Amino acid sequence: MTASFSNLQLAEPLARAVAEMGYEFMTPIQAEAIPVVLTGKDVMGAAQTGTGKTAAFSLPLLQRLLKHENASTSPARHPVRALVLLPTRELADQVAQQVKLYAKHTNLRSAVVFGGMDMKPQTLELKKGVEVLVATPGRLLDHIEAKNAVLNQVEYVVLDEADRMLDIGFLPDLQRILSYLPKQRTTLLFSATFSPEIKRLASSYLQDPVTIEVARPNETASTVEQRFYSVGDDDKRRALKQIVRQRGLTQAFVFVNSKLGCARLARSLEREGLKTTALHGDKSQDERLKALAAFKAGEVDLLVATDVAARGLDIKDVPAVFNFDVPFNAEDYVHRIGRTGRAGASGLAVTFVSGSDGRLVADLEKLLKKTIEIEAVEYEEDRPRGRINDGRRTWREAGELGDPRDALDALPRAAAADAPRAERPPRPQREYRPAAAPRDPFFDQPYEAPATAAPPAWETSAKPVGSRVSANIKPKRKLAALFKSDAPAQSPSDTPA
Repeated sequence: MTASFSNLQLAEPLARAVAEMGYEFMTPIQAEAIPVVLTGKDVMGAAQTGTGKTAAFSLPLLQRLLKHENASTSPARHPVRALVLLPTRELADQVAQQVKLYAKHTNLRSAVVFGGMDMKPQTLELKKGVEVLVATPGRLLDHIEAKNAVLNQVEYVVLDEADRMLDIGFLPDLQRILSYLPKQRTTLLFSATFSPEIKRLASSYLQDPVTIEVARPNETASTVEQRFYSVGDDDKRRALKQIVRQRGLTQAFVFVNSKLGCARLARSLEREGLKTTALHGDKSQDERLKALAAFKAGEVDLLVATDVAARGLDIKDVPAVFNFDVPFNAEDYVHRIGRTGRAGASGLAVTFVSGSDGRLVADLEKLLKKTIEIEAVEYEEDRPRGRINDGRRTWREAGELGDPRDALDALPRAAAADAPRAERPPRPQREYRPAAAPRDPFFDQPYEAPATAAPPAWETSAKPVGSRVSANIKPKRKLAALFKSDAPAQSPSDTPA
């Protein structure tokens, strides 16, 4: 039986906010995690992406922090009580917005800090005092070193997308941050995937944790239709456009493996008439937020992104996700396709598999514990390349009918292009005759010897043979001595003994 939010007995301000957001029934992770967090125990929660993990830790935290609620304007009365750490800027901004909505009827303050933005506005907000601080590790360390954030009164620590936080280089930053926190605290870890190695690593931060797994680890949502197509690298864009057209998709995520490939694909799709924007790590934070806002508002049809957008982004009613490239990390596949089919809705996940992706597909099969069936793409009959929109023949078609140099003459004849190729009269083949080169009359005259034959110049300048010196050797130049002695030279017999 599905549990209702009314059974949680939340405080009136939180219950009113939940009702205004349209929440009625809890998801499995919420139903199991919220009562445990309310008791103050450490939790390791694993659930499919898109099942409401943000509310699973935000609502009980706010419920327990209401005892510190006050209307004072003094920053000292609003120290940081709860710290939420996330791996990406977009996810941090999204979670901060959700926390603000849950706490809007209370006096609890919240703030978000992440990189790529100016620190001054964030510093001013931290100086006013906040109870709930949402942050990315790198920017939080900057504020700690600048003494803008004091964490000696933190009671709750949340690591969202914990496997990502501990697995891709955030561990040193996390260890530094946790060293600033009190040892007596409640630690919560939530993620869609937990490997055994990550579990052992995370256990060092938790005290007697309660493990909650509402689904098999790395399991994908049953509401997402997963299709795998065998597509060559050069045909992926063609297959993408065909599936979008056939399915009547209004919006979709398109995931690629590299930042350069992301930018190139977005530009290419934009040139082909699709409303497209790119989201990758080389863009400024302002550009990334604008791209997300445009996609959420429906101003963009395709959001081409790297795995920076694969984690936790909650954009409602996205009907499809395309894996333009098979992810290098198999677990990222679970997060990518979790952008669709959220909150029980249906979705489509399409993955393009090229000839060099055999090892990556094998890793996916091992992770998902099932055999992947790869289908062939049946392309529709496209118009010939280079066809003009008004139905005229192309350069290629005109060249096939006869001399390619007459292609320009064939283009204006639209009526002839509409006729079947078999009914067109064959054109006579032209015999190739190279043009004759112009003749110079000088070469047509016979050779005539000169009237007087003069000896060659080299013979006249040569010296006689009896000189013993070659004519090509220059004589030595006589130079005056620098030092000349007037005294006569002494003979060896005059040398004193």
